[in-house]
Amino acid sequence: MAPTLVTLFCTLTILAAVYAVAEPKPDGLVPEHPLITPSPTLLGDVTRTVKHRRGILDDLKGNANSVLSELGSNIPSYVASGVPNFFQGFPAGEDVRQSLGLDDSQISALPTSVLNIPSYGNWTDRGWNLRFRGNVYKQPNIEREKLDELANVFLIDTSVEELPPDQAAQARNLTASIFVLQQDNENVTFSLRPAPTAGASGEQGGGGAVTPNGGSQQIDFPNPTTTQGDFDDFVLIQSNGLIAGNSTSDIQRLNVYAEEANISNAERPYIGNATSYLVPPTGLTIISDIDDILRITKIYQPKEGLLNSFARPFVQWKNMPDIYANWSRSIPDFHFHYLTTTPEQVTRNYMDFIYKTYPGGSFDTRPLNFSDVEATLSIRKYLLVKIFETFPERKFILVADTSNSDVMKAYPQMVTEFPGQVQCIFLRNTSATDDGDRFPYDTSGFEDLDRNSYMFFKVPDDLTNLDIQNGQCLNASVQQNLTFGWQGLPFGINLGEGAGSSSRSSSIVNLWLGSLVLGVMVTVLL
Repeated sequence: MAPTLVTLFCTLTILAAVYAVAEPKPDGLVPEHPLITPSPTLLGDVTRTVKHRRGILDDLKGNANSVLSELGSNIPSYVASGVPNFFQGFPAGEDVRQSLGLDDSQISALPTSVLNIPSYGNWTDRGWNLRFRGNVYKQPNIEREKLDELANVFLIDTSVEELPPDQAAQARNLTASIFVLQQDNENVTFSLRPAPTAGASGEQGGGGAVTPNGGSQQIDFPNPTTTQGDFDDFVLIQSNGLIAGNSTSDIQRLNVYAEEANISNAERPYIGNATSYLVPPTGLTIISDIDDILRITKIYQPKEGLLNSFARPFVQWKNMPDIYANWSRSIPDFHFHYLTTTPEQVTRNYMDFIYKTYPGGSFDTRPLNFSDVEATLSIRKYLLVKIFETFPERKFILVADTSNSDVMKAYPQMVTEFPGQVQCIFLRNTSATDDGDRFPYDTSGFEDLDRNSYMFFKVPDDLTNLDIQNGQCLNASVQQNLTFGWQGLPFGINLGEGAGSSSRSSSIVNLWLGSLVLGVMVTVLL
Protein backbone atom coordinates (compact mmCIF):
# COMPACT_ATOMS: atom_id res chain seq x y z
CA MET A 1 0.00 0.00 0.00
CA ALA A 2 2.72 2.44 0.95
CA PRO A 3 4.58 2.32 -2.41
CA THR A 4 1.29 2.87 -4.27
CA LEU A 5 0.38 5.98 -2.28
CA VAL A 6 3.87 7.41 -2.49
CA THR A 7 3.82 6.83 -6.24
CA LEU A 8 0.49 8.67 -6.47
CA PHE A 9 1.97 11.53 -4.47
CA CYS A 10 4.93 11.79 -6.81
CA THR A 11 2.71 11.46 -9.88
CA LEU A 12 0.56 14.42 -8.83
CA THR A 13 3.67 16.50 -8.24
CA ILE A 14 5.08 15.51 -11.64
CA LEU A 15 1.80 16.51 -13.33
CA ALA A 16 2.12 19.95 -11.76
CA ALA A 17 5.67 20.36 -13.02
CA VAL A 18 4.89 19.00 -16.49
CA TYR A 19 1.89 21.32 -16.75
CA ALA A 20 4.15 24.25 -15.93
CA VAL A 21 6.45 23.24 -18.79
CA ALA A 22 4.03 22.03 -21.42
CA GLU A 23 1.33 24.70 -21.54
CA PRO A 24 1.98 27.07 -24.46
CA LYS A 25 2.31 30.78 -23.78
CA PRO A 26 -0.69 32.79 -24.94
CA ASP A 27 -0.23 35.45 -27.57
CA GLY A 28 0.46 38.97 -26.35
CA LEU A 29 2.22 37.86 -23.16
CA VAL A 30 4.25 40.64 -21.59
CA PRO A 31 8.01 40.06 -21.32
CA GLU A 32 8.93 37.71 -18.51
CA HIS A 33 10.54 39.25 -15.43
CA PRO A 34 13.48 37.59 -13.68
CA LEU A 35 12.57 34.92 -11.13
CA ILE A 36 12.73 35.34 -7.36
CA THR A 37 15.91 33.68 -6.18
CA PRO A 38 14.91 30.34 -4.59
CA SER A 39 16.27 28.79 -1.44
CA PRO A 40 19.98 27.93 -1.87
CA THR A 41 19.49 24.40 -0.52
CA LEU A 42 16.81 23.69 -3.08
CA LEU A 43 18.73 25.10 -6.01
CA GLY A 44 22.41 25.66 -6.61
CA ASP A 45 21.98 28.10 -9.50
CA VAL A 46 21.00 31.72 -8.95
CA THR A 47 17.66 31.31 -10.73
CA ARG A 48 16.07 28.44 -12.60
CA THR A 49 12.98 27.50 -14.55
CA VAL A 50 12.03 23.98 -15.64
CA LYS A 51 13.13 23.53 -19.28
CA HIS A 52 14.00 19.83 -19.35
CA ARG A 53 12.11 16.96 -17.77
CA ARG A 54 15.04 14.54 -17.78
CA GLY A 55 15.67 13.24 -14.24
CA ILE A 56 12.76 15.20 -12.75
CA LEU A 57 11.16 12.08 -11.24
CA ASP A 58 14.12 11.38 -8.98
CA ASP A 59 14.41 15.04 -8.06
CA LEU A 60 10.73 15.29 -7.17
CA LYS A 61 10.82 12.14 -5.07
CA GLY A 62 13.87 13.43 -3.22
CA ASN A 63 12.32 16.80 -2.50
CA ALA A 64 8.99 15.32 -1.38
CA ASN A 65 10.73 12.88 0.96
CA SER A 66 12.88 15.71 2.34
CA VAL A 67 9.85 17.87 3.16
CA LEU A 68 7.97 15.02 4.79
CA SER A 69 10.97 13.79 6.77
CA GLU A 70 11.56 17.30 8.14
CA LEU A 71 7.92 17.63 9.20
CA GLY A 72 8.06 14.25 10.93
CA SER A 73 5.24 11.85 11.67
CA ASN A 74 3.65 13.80 14.51
CA ILE A 75 2.16 16.46 12.25
CA PRO A 76 -0.46 18.93 13.57
CA SER A 77 -3.59 19.58 11.54
CA TYR A 78 -2.52 23.08 10.51
CA VAL A 79 0.26 21.58 8.35
CA ALA A 80 -2.17 19.45 6.38
CA SER A 81 -4.29 22.53 5.81
CA GLY A 82 -1.34 24.35 4.32
CA VAL A 83 -1.41 27.02 7.05
CA PRO A 84 1.87 27.29 8.96
CA ASN A 85 0.20 28.50 12.13
CA PHE A 86 0.54 26.29 15.17
CA PHE A 87 -1.67 28.37 17.44
CA GLN A 88 -4.94 26.69 16.49
CA GLY A 89 -7.76 25.08 18.43
CA PHE A 90 -7.00 26.50 21.87
CA PRO A 91 -9.45 25.39 24.56
CA ALA A 92 -11.84 27.93 26.05
CA GLY A 93 -14.61 28.16 28.61
CA GLU A 94 -16.27 24.83 29.31
CA ASP A 95 -13.45 22.86 27.66
CA VAL A 96 -10.95 24.27 30.17
CA ARG A 97 -13.34 23.70 33.05
CA GLN A 98 -13.86 20.07 32.13
CA SER A 99 -10.21 19.32 31.39
CA LEU A 100 -9.23 20.63 34.83
CA GLY A 101 -12.22 19.20 36.68
CA LEU A 102 -13.27 22.50 38.28
CA ASP A 103 -16.60 23.11 40.01
CA ASP A 104 -18.49 26.39 40.49
CA SER A 105 -17.18 27.06 43.98
CA GLN A 106 -13.56 26.61 42.90
CA ILE A 107 -14.03 28.98 39.97
CA SER A 108 -15.82 31.57 42.10
CA ALA A 109 -12.86 31.66 44.50
CA LEU A 110 -10.35 32.48 41.76
CA PRO A 111 -9.29 36.14 41.33
CA THR A 112 -10.32 38.00 38.18
CA SER A 113 -7.61 39.20 35.80
CA VAL A 114 -7.62 41.38 32.69
CA LEU A 115 -5.46 41.06 29.59
CA ASN A 116 -5.19 44.71 28.54
CA ILE A 117 -3.82 45.12 25.00
CA PRO A 118 -1.99 48.36 24.02
CA SER A 119 -4.23 50.18 21.58
CA TYR A 120 -4.73 53.43 19.67
CA GLY A 121 -7.12 56.36 19.66
CA ASN A 122 -8.20 58.75 16.91
CA TRP A 123 -9.34 62.38 16.87
CA THR A 124 -12.97 63.09 16.05
CA ASP A 125 -15.12 66.24 15.97
CA ARG A 126 -16.18 65.31 19.52
CA GLY A 127 -12.67 64.77 20.88
CA TRP A 128 -10.32 61.83 21.40
CA ASN A 129 -11.83 58.38 20.76
CA LEU A 130 -9.74 55.67 22.48
CA ARG A 131 -9.99 51.98 21.66
CA PHE A 132 -10.11 49.62 24.65
CA ARG A 133 -9.28 46.02 23.82
CA GLY A 134 -8.61 42.89 25.89
CA ASN A 135 -10.02 39.91 27.75
CA VAL A 136 -11.34 39.22 31.25
CA TYR A 137 -10.48 35.80 32.67
CA LYS A 138 -9.70 33.68 35.70
CA GLN A 139 -6.56 31.59 35.85
CA PRO A 140 -6.91 28.27 37.67
CA ASN A 141 -4.17 26.85 39.86
CA ILE A 142 -2.94 23.85 37.87
CA GLU A 143 -0.78 21.18 39.47
CA ARG A 144 2.71 20.78 37.99
CA GLU A 145 2.09 17.25 36.69
CA LYS A 146 -1.14 18.29 34.96
CA LEU A 147 0.49 21.43 33.55
CA ASP A 148 3.29 19.36 32.03
CA GLU A 149 0.74 17.02 30.48
CA LEU A 150 -1.08 19.97 28.91
CA ALA A 151 2.14 21.65 27.74
CA ASN A 152 3.34 18.50 25.97
CA VAL A 153 0.38 18.74 23.61
CA PHE A 154 2.01 21.80 22.02
CA LEU A 155 5.45 20.25 21.53
CA ILE A 156 6.73 17.98 18.74
CA ASP A 157 9.25 15.17 19.32
CA THR A 158 10.07 16.42 22.81
CA SER A 159 8.43 17.07 26.18
CA VAL A 160 8.58 19.61 28.97
CA GLU A 161 10.56 17.14 31.05
CA GLU A 162 13.29 17.07 28.39
CA LEU A 163 13.66 20.84 28.11
CA PRO A 164 16.26 22.91 29.99
CA PRO A 165 14.81 24.29 33.25
CA ASP A 166 14.34 27.86 31.97
CA GLN A 167 12.59 26.65 28.80
CA ALA A 168 10.41 24.23 30.75
CA ALA A 169 9.34 27.08 33.04
CA GLN A 170 8.37 29.25 30.08
CA ALA A 171 6.44 26.39 28.45
CA ARG A 172 4.49 25.88 31.67
CA ASN A 173 3.75 29.60 32.04
CA LEU A 174 2.54 29.89 28.46
CA THR A 175 0.39 26.77 28.79
CA ALA A 176 -1.13 28.19 31.97
CA SER A 177 -2.04 31.36 30.04
CA ILE A 178 -3.89 29.20 27.49
CA PHE A 179 -5.90 27.20 30.02
CA VAL A 180 -7.82 30.11 31.49
CA LEU A 181 -11.52 30.65 32.09
CA GLN A 182 -12.87 33.59 30.10
CA GLN A 183 -15.44 35.63 31.99
CA ASP A 184 -18.53 36.76 30.10
CA ASN A 185 -20.93 39.58 31.00
CA GLU A 186 -18.32 41.38 33.10
CA ASN A 187 -18.09 45.17 33.40
CA VAL A 188 -14.62 46.70 33.24
CA THR A 189 -13.42 50.05 34.55
CA PHE A 190 -10.20 51.76 33.41
CA SER A 191 -7.95 54.41 34.88
CA LEU A 192 -5.97 56.61 32.46
CA ARG A 193 -2.67 58.31 33.34
CA PRO A 194 0.08 60.05 31.31
CA ALA A 195 2.71 57.49 30.25
CA PRO A 196 6.37 58.53 30.71
CA THR A 197 7.94 55.68 28.69
CA ALA A 198 7.10 52.79 26.38
CA GLY A 199 9.44 50.65 24.31
CA ALA A 200 13.15 50.60 23.57
CA SER A 201 14.23 52.56 20.51
CA GLY A 202 17.29 54.46 21.66
CA GLU A 203 15.12 57.55 21.96
CA GLN A 204 14.11 59.10 25.28
CA GLY A 205 10.75 57.75 26.33
CA GLY A 206 10.83 54.84 23.89
CA GLY A 207 10.22 56.78 20.71
CA GLY A 208 7.26 57.53 18.51
CA ALA A 209 5.24 59.48 21.11
CA VAL A 210 5.29 62.11 23.87
CA THR A 211 4.06 62.19 27.44
CA PRO A 212 1.00 64.48 27.68
CA ASN A 213 0.54 67.05 30.42
CA GLY A 214 -2.84 65.64 31.34
CA GLY A 215 -5.40 63.03 30.46
CA SER A 216 -5.94 61.41 33.86
CA GLN A 217 -9.48 60.09 34.27
CA GLN A 218 -11.60 57.04 34.95
CA ILE A 219 -13.56 55.25 32.21
CA ASP A 220 -16.41 52.80 32.67
CA PHE A 221 -16.41 50.61 29.58
CA PRO A 222 -19.96 50.82 28.17
CA ASN A 223 -20.44 47.16 27.22
CA PRO A 224 -20.10 43.92 29.18
CA THR A 225 -17.61 41.31 27.98
CA THR A 226 -18.61 38.82 25.27
CA THR A 227 -19.16 35.11 25.79
CA GLN A 228 -15.40 34.69 25.16
CA GLY A 229 -14.57 37.34 27.79
CA ASP A 230 -13.48 39.88 25.17
CA PHE A 231 -14.03 43.63 25.14
CA ASP A 232 -13.22 45.79 22.12
CA ASP A 233 -14.68 49.21 21.38
CA PHE A 234 -13.87 52.91 21.01
CA VAL A 235 -14.85 55.24 23.87
CA LEU A 236 -14.80 59.04 23.89
CA ILE A 237 -12.50 60.31 26.63
CA GLN A 238 -12.26 63.72 28.28
CA SER A 239 -9.44 66.05 27.25
CA ASN A 240 -8.31 66.90 30.82
CA GLY A 241 -5.13 68.55 29.55
CA LEU A 242 -4.60 66.43 26.42
CA ILE A 243 -3.67 68.30 23.23
CA ALA A 244 -6.42 68.35 20.61
CA GLY A 245 -5.67 66.08 17.66
CA ASN A 246 -6.39 68.80 15.11
CA SER A 247 -3.78 71.12 16.62
CA THR A 248 -0.77 68.82 17.01
CA SER A 249 1.21 66.20 15.12
CA ASP A 250 2.42 64.63 18.39
CA ILE A 251 1.36 61.12 19.33
CA GLN A 252 0.38 61.15 23.01
CA ARG A 253 1.00 58.18 25.33
CA LEU A 254 -1.44 57.11 28.03
CA ASN A 255 -1.12 54.28 30.54
CA VAL A 256 -4.39 52.36 30.71
CA TYR A 257 -5.05 50.42 33.91
CA ALA A 258 -7.91 47.94 34.18
CA GLU A 259 -9.53 47.86 37.61
CA GLU A 260 -11.48 45.29 39.57
CA ALA A 261 -15.06 46.46 39.10
CA ASN A 262 -16.68 44.91 42.20
CA ILE A 263 -14.40 46.59 44.79
CA SER A 264 -14.85 50.08 46.17
CA ASN A 265 -12.85 52.84 44.49
CA ALA A 266 -10.70 53.43 47.53
CA GLU A 267 -9.46 49.84 47.61
CA ARG A 268 -9.69 48.97 43.91
CA PRO A 269 -6.45 47.35 42.69
CA TYR A 270 -5.07 47.49 39.17
CA ILE A 271 -5.41 44.06 37.53
CA GLY A 272 -4.18 44.74 33.99
CA ASN A 273 -2.21 47.58 32.43
CA ALA A 274 -1.12 48.69 28.96
CA THR A 275 0.12 51.79 27.14
CA SER A 276 -2.13 53.23 24.44
CA TYR A 277 -1.52 55.94 21.86
CA LEU A 278 -3.57 58.96 20.77
CA VAL A 279 -2.71 59.29 17.07
CA PRO A 280 -3.45 62.47 15.06
CA PRO A 281 -5.44 62.25 11.80
CA THR A 282 -2.44 62.76 9.49
CA GLY A 283 1.08 61.37 9.54
CA LEU A 284 2.87 58.06 9.03
CA THR A 285 2.09 54.69 10.68
CA ILE A 286 4.06 51.48 10.34
CA ILE A 287 2.07 48.25 10.63
CA SER A 288 4.52 45.48 11.37
CA ASP A 289 4.16 41.73 11.65
CA ILE A 290 6.33 40.14 14.37
CA ASP A 291 7.08 36.48 13.63
CA ASP A 292 10.06 35.93 11.31
CA ILE A 293 10.41 39.64 10.65
CA LEU A 294 11.12 41.11 14.10
CA ARG A 295 11.98 37.86 15.88
CA ILE A 296 13.22 34.41 14.87
CA THR A 297 10.20 32.10 14.93
CA LYS A 298 10.43 29.71 11.96
CA ILE A 299 6.68 29.13 11.79
CA TYR A 300 7.33 27.15 8.61
CA GLN A 301 9.23 24.51 10.63
CA PRO A 302 6.70 23.16 13.16
CA LYS A 303 9.13 21.72 15.70
CA GLU A 304 11.36 24.80 15.73
CA GLY A 305 8.42 27.20 15.58
CA LEU A 306 6.77 25.64 18.61
CA LEU A 307 9.98 25.60 20.63
CA ASN A 308 10.74 29.20 19.67
CA SER A 309 7.26 30.28 20.72
CA PHE A 310 6.52 28.07 23.73
CA ALA A 311 9.87 27.45 25.37
CA ARG A 312 12.86 29.39 24.11
CA PRO A 313 13.49 33.07 24.86
CA PHE A 314 12.44 35.38 22.03
CA VAL A 315 15.40 36.34 19.83
CA GLN A 316 15.49 39.35 17.50
CA TRP A 317 15.98 38.75 13.78
CA LYS A 318 19.46 40.02 12.96
CA ASN A 319 19.81 43.81 13.38
CA MET A 320 16.14 44.61 12.73
CA PRO A 321 15.88 46.58 16.04
CA ASP A 322 18.49 49.01 14.67
CA ILE A 323 16.33 49.65 11.59
CA TYR A 324 13.24 50.40 13.68
CA ALA A 325 15.21 52.51 16.17
CA ASN A 326 16.61 54.60 13.33
CA TRP A 327 13.14 55.14 11.90
CA SER A 328 11.88 56.13 15.34
CA ARG A 329 14.66 58.69 15.78
CA SER A 330 14.67 60.10 12.24
CA ILE A 331 10.97 60.21 11.30
CA PRO A 332 8.95 62.73 13.32
CA ASP A 333 5.76 61.48 14.98
CA PHE A 334 6.09 57.96 13.56
CA HIS A 335 3.33 55.69 14.92
CA PHE A 336 4.38 52.06 15.46
CA HIS A 337 1.61 49.45 15.31
CA TYR A 338 2.33 45.74 15.74
CA LEU A 339 -0.14 43.28 14.21
CA THR A 340 0.14 39.56 14.91
CA THR A 341 -2.40 36.84 14.20
CA THR A 342 -1.22 34.99 17.30
CA PRO A 343 -4.25 34.53 19.61
CA GLU A 344 -4.53 36.98 22.44
CA GLN A 345 -3.97 34.39 25.21
CA VAL A 346 -0.29 33.97 24.29
CA THR A 347 0.62 37.53 23.32
CA ARG A 348 2.08 38.69 26.65
CA ASN A 349 5.49 37.36 25.63
CA TYR A 350 5.14 39.19 22.31
CA MET A 351 4.33 42.50 23.97
CA ASP A 352 7.11 42.10 26.51
CA PHE A 353 9.62 41.30 23.75
CA ILE A 354 8.56 44.28 21.63
CA TYR A 355 8.78 46.76 24.51
CA LYS A 356 12.25 45.54 25.44
CA THR A 357 13.57 45.46 21.87
CA TYR A 358 11.60 47.81 19.58
CA PRO A 359 9.88 51.21 19.77
CA GLY A 360 6.74 51.24 21.84
CA GLY A 361 3.47 51.05 19.94
CA SER A 362 -0.08 49.81 19.77
CA PHE A 363 -1.00 46.17 19.18
CA ASP A 364 -3.52 44.02 17.36
CA THR A 365 -3.87 40.30 18.05
CA ARG A 366 -6.28 37.53 17.10
CA PRO A 367 -9.48 37.66 19.20
CA LEU A 368 -10.81 34.42 20.66
CA ASN A 369 -13.73 34.28 18.24
CA PHE A 370 -11.25 33.89 15.37
CA SER A 371 -10.26 30.36 16.32
CA ASP A 372 -10.14 28.05 13.31
CA VAL A 373 -7.92 28.02 10.21
CA GLU A 374 -10.42 29.79 7.97
CA ALA A 375 -10.96 32.56 10.49
CA THR A 376 -7.22 32.89 11.04
CA LEU A 377 -6.73 33.61 7.35
CA SER A 378 -9.26 36.47 7.53
CA ILE A 379 -8.26 38.14 10.79
CA ARG A 380 -5.26 40.06 9.41
CA LYS A 381 -7.37 41.70 6.70
CA TYR A 382 -10.08 42.46 9.26
CA LEU A 383 -7.60 44.21 11.57
CA LEU A 384 -5.90 46.05 8.70
CA VAL A 385 -9.21 47.43 7.47
CA LYS A 386 -10.09 48.54 11.01
CA ILE A 387 -7.01 50.72 11.43
CA PHE A 388 -7.10 52.04 7.83
CA GLU A 389 -10.73 53.10 8.28
CA THR A 390 -9.91 54.65 11.67
CA PHE A 391 -7.21 56.85 10.08
CA PRO A 392 -8.35 57.60 6.50
CA GLU A 393 -5.87 60.48 6.10
CA ARG A 394 -2.76 58.71 7.41
CA LYS A 395 -0.25 56.85 5.25
CA PHE A 396 0.99 53.38 6.14
CA ILE A 397 4.19 51.35 5.85
CA LEU A 398 3.42 47.61 5.79
CA VAL A 399 6.12 45.16 6.91
CA ALA A 400 6.01 41.34 7.06
CA ASP A 401 7.51 38.23 5.44
CA THR A 402 6.57 35.88 2.62
CA SER A 403 5.81 32.86 4.82
CA ASN A 404 2.34 34.25 5.66
CA SER A 405 -0.18 33.52 2.92
CA ASP A 406 -2.61 36.05 4.42
CA VAL A 407 0.03 38.80 4.16
CA MET A 408 0.71 38.04 0.51
CA LYS A 409 -2.99 38.45 -0.21
CA ALA A 410 -4.00 41.24 2.18
CA TYR A 411 -1.13 43.71 1.70
CA PRO A 412 -1.64 44.32 -2.04
CA GLN A 413 -5.41 44.43 -1.47
CA MET A 414 -4.94 47.37 0.90
CA VAL A 415 -3.25 49.32 -1.91
CA THR A 416 -6.23 48.95 -4.23
CA GLU A 417 -8.96 49.23 -1.59
CA PHE A 418 -7.46 52.29 0.14
CA PRO A 419 -5.91 54.34 -2.68
CA GLY A 420 -3.09 56.63 -1.64
CA GLN A 421 -2.80 55.31 1.92
CA VAL A 422 -0.12 52.62 1.49
CA GLN A 423 3.25 54.36 1.28
CA CYS A 424 5.51 51.28 1.13
CA ILE A 425 5.37 47.50 1.47
CA PHE A 426 8.46 45.63 2.72
CA LEU A 427 8.52 41.84 2.69
CA ARG A 428 11.34 39.63 3.92
CA ASN A 429 11.81 36.80 1.40
CA THR A 430 12.11 33.96 3.92
CA SER A 431 12.45 31.24 1.28
CA ALA A 432 15.56 32.98 -0.09
CA THR A 433 17.14 33.44 3.33
CA ASP A 434 16.08 30.35 5.29
CA ASP A 435 16.35 26.93 3.66
CA GLY A 436 13.83 25.60 6.19
CA ASP A 437 10.98 27.51 4.55
CA ARG A 438 9.36 25.00 2.18
CA PHE A 439 5.94 26.67 1.96
CA PRO A 440 5.17 28.32 -1.39
CA TYR A 441 3.87 31.87 -1.58
CA ASP A 442 1.88 33.77 -4.19
CA THR A 443 3.14 37.11 -5.56
CA SER A 444 0.34 37.56 -8.11
CA GLY A 445 -1.34 40.25 -5.99
CA PHE A 446 1.59 42.59 -6.64
CA GLU A 447 1.37 42.40 -10.42
CA ASP A 448 -0.65 45.58 -10.92
CA LEU A 449 1.08 47.64 -8.21
CA ASP A 450 3.64 50.36 -8.81
CA ARG A 451 7.00 48.52 -8.90
CA ASN A 452 8.55 51.29 -6.79
CA SER A 453 6.01 50.94 -3.98
CA TYR A 454 7.21 47.61 -2.57
CA MET A 455 10.39 45.63 -2.00
CA PHE A 456 11.23 42.00 -1.28
CA PHE A 457 14.38 41.97 0.84
CA LYS A 458 16.72 39.44 2.45
CA VAL A 459 18.47 41.18 5.36
CA PRO A 460 17.61 44.23 7.50
CA ASP A 461 20.46 46.25 5.99
CA ASP A 462 18.51 46.23 2.70
CA LEU A 463 16.20 48.76 4.41
CA THR A 464 18.94 51.25 5.35
CA ASN A 465 19.17 54.69 3.78
CA LEU A 466 15.63 54.53 2.37
CA ASP A 467 13.65 57.76 2.64
CA ILE A 468 10.40 56.04 3.50
CA GLN A 469 8.94 59.27 4.86
CA ASN A 470 8.89 60.61 1.30
CA GLY A 471 7.92 57.33 -0.36
CA GLN A 472 11.29 55.79 -1.30
CA CYS A 473 10.49 52.08 -0.96
CA LEU A 474 12.96 50.44 -3.33
CA ASN A 475 16.66 49.98 -2.70
CA ALA A 476 18.22 49.95 -6.17
CA SER A 477 21.04 47.70 -4.98
CA VAL A 478 18.64 44.94 -3.87
CA GLN A 479 17.82 42.75 -6.86
CA GLN A 480 14.12 41.93 -6.99
CA ASN A 481 14.07 39.00 -9.44
CA LEU A 482 10.29 38.97 -9.40
CA THR A 483 7.63 37.14 -11.37
CA PHE A 484 3.96 37.13 -10.46
CA GLY A 485 2.58 33.77 -9.39
CA TRP A 486 3.49 30.98 -7.01
CA GLN A 487 7.08 30.98 -5.76
CA GLY A 488 9.08 28.49 -3.71
CA LEU A 489 7.70 25.30 -5.23
CA PRO A 490 9.91 22.15 -5.19
CA PHE A 491 13.55 22.60 -6.29
CA GLY A 492 13.29 26.29 -6.89
CA ILE A 493 10.44 26.13 -9.42
CA ASN A 494 8.74 29.54 -9.60
CA LEU A 495 5.58 30.17 -11.60
CA GLY A 496 4.23 33.28 -13.22
CA GLU A 497 5.09 34.78 -16.55
CA GLY A 498 3.33 38.11 -16.45
CA ALA A 499 -0.25 38.88 -17.32
CA GLY A 500 -2.63 35.96 -17.72
CA SER A 501 -0.63 33.46 -15.65
CA SER A 502 -2.53 33.60 -12.36
CA SER A 503 -5.16 30.99 -13.24
CA ARG A 504 -2.63 28.50 -14.55
CA SER A 505 -0.37 29.10 -11.53
CA SER A 506 -3.26 28.50 -9.16
CA SER A 507 -4.06 25.19 -10.82
CA ILE A 508 -0.45 24.08 -10.58
CA VAL A 509 0.02 25.04 -6.97
CA ASN A 510 -3.26 23.39 -6.02
CA LEU A 511 -1.92 20.16 -7.51
CA TRP A 512 1.31 20.55 -5.60
CA LEU A 513 -0.36 21.42 -2.31
CA GLY A 514 -2.79 18.57 -2.79
CA SER A 515 0.08 16.16 -3.30
CA LEU A 516 1.86 17.56 -0.24
CA VAL A 517 -1.24 17.02 1.89
CA LEU A 518 -1.53 13.48 0.51
CA GLY A 519 2.08 12.87 1.41
CA VAL A 520 1.49 14.18 4.93
CA MET A 521 -1.51 11.88 5.30
CA VAL A 522 0.52 8.92 4.07
CA THR A 523 3.22 9.69 6.61
CA VAL A 524 0.70 9.93 9.44
CA LEU A 525 -1.26 6.80 8.46
CA LEU A 526 1.72 4.59 7.76
